[in-house]
Amino acid sequence: MRLKSPVMVGMVAAGALLLAACGSSSSSSGTTSAAASGSGTSAAASGSAAGGATGKVGVILPDTKSSARWETQDRPALEKAFQAAGVEFDIQNANGDKAAMATIADQMIANGATVLAIVNLDNESGAAIEKKAASQGVQTIDYDRLTLGGGADYYVSFDNTEVGKLQGTGLAKCLGSGDKKIVYLNGSPSDSNATAFSAGAHSVLDPMTNYTVVAEQAVPDWDNQQAGVIYEQMYTAQGGKIDGVLAANDGLGNAAIAINKKNGLQIPVTGQDATVQGLQNILAGDQCMTVFKDTNKEAAALAKVAIALAQGQTPQTTGTVKDTTGNRDVAAILETPEAIYKENVKDVVTAGGTTAAELCTGAYAAACTELGIS
Repeated sequence: MRLKSPVMVGMVAAGALLLAACGSSSSSSGTTSAAASGSGTSAAASGSAAGGATGKVGVILPDTKSSARWETQDRPALEKAFQAAGVEFDIQNANGDKAAMATIADQMIANGATVLAIVNLDNESGAAIEKKAASQGVQTIDYDRLTLGGGADYYVSFDNTEVGKLQGTGLAKCLGSGDKKIVYLNGSPSDSNATAFSAGAHSVLDPMTNYTVVAEQAVPDWDNQQAGVIYEQMYTAQGGKIDGVLAANDGLGNAAIAINKKNGLQIPVTGQDATVQGLQNILAGDQCMTVFKDTNKEAAALAKVAIALAQGQTPQTTGTVKDTTGNRDVAAILETPEAIYKENVKDVVTAGGTTAAELCTGAYAAACTELGIS
């Protein structure tokens, strides 16, 4: 997804956020609490006392299974940003249920949401939510995943083609020279991001003729259990002769690693999201690399857009991305991802993506000490 027509980041939304964060002690802020199911509800915030926000923001996260990031990284980062701005908010998790996401969206709108941000579960259901919201005067934001054929006013994410390029480069770095057999475990075919990840990886690896793709399959709904079954079938079909795995995220990568371990094999495997599990796999030598998408930056970008819309302002963007299904350009803010290998795992801790206490447990403590992570 290449950016077109970059523009300078404006001062209005940033200034509003800064002023809100430094507001008087008399202002209150919205909060959410994560229930066991992963959903949350918000308390009202005093918008007029903190930055002048007059609207309410609803955010629907997709699940808890495809990646740990949604609840461990995105939710707290978004809560912090909205609380600092004093904007009323409601963050909930659809737990992988498309019907539940539609119901949550309806409830948020009924409860006064004027801005709705979603991480879609698939393009069709996401587009239906956005079109219904628009019919009721609610502005929508695609968060992390672009909804093809949808009607989002804005898109906040990372450069997802670049994510795939980093994965392809990482796998090649770990495989080295010589003839090698590789397999792809791609993300859900219903996720436009997964298409971008795969395209980016192929753009790097396809010209390297010493690498032969012996199997490639998308994993429905990013289901890690299915990924394990799919990879074991690949492994069996190749008689165990696989030299590297281009896995679209840490969850899929870990599914492949479990099969490798069962068969006494340790080969390069890629990932994404810099989850604790993925980082620990890197420390143990079972995973080649991951891609760190600093959710603090992504959440801050979403918050700026949502707050500006809640205040009746026009958010500042960095360019556009193409909705190929809807044949339209969507105003976008795209952050830059970072490749993480064993030698720079510390970058994730320094950025607040995880903590040393979470990462450096048990068998991983020695590797953390070696890398100066404490």
